[in-house]
Amino acid sequence: MGAMLFVVASGGALGAVLRFLLWEAFDHYSLNRPFPWGILVCNVLGSFVIGVLAGILFHKSQVDPLWRAFLVIGVCGGFTTFSSFSLDTIQLLRVGDIGLAFANMALSLLLCLAATYVGMKVVYH
Repeated sequence: MGAMLFVVASGGALGAVLRFLLWEAFDHYSLNRPFPWGILVCNVLGSFVIGVLAGILFHKSQVDPLWRAFLVIGVCGGFTTFSSFSLDTIQLLRVGDIGLAFANMALSLLLCLAATYVGMKVVYH
């Protein structure tokens, strides 16, 4: 159990740092637009990666469970973020940007599901 906790924590730290770097890149180049592009990109990219990993790791029983936990739970879990998506959406609603709030909800749901599906299809094809 100790090794599993260590790999999940290590992967989570790596994923969180990658998310921060991507978010920072979008924050600096977003021209101060209110739409949370950085978090949307993190969540869509993370959904694609988890689809690819699911296709590769979960259908090959010889893959070490520690690697699965590190990559899927740790890295992807730390990289993607539902809580930031929720906060961004609530903040848009609070300032009256209802259209952007609903666009964020729709794009996040549709693009993340599509990205996971495409990621799995890439592996299965």
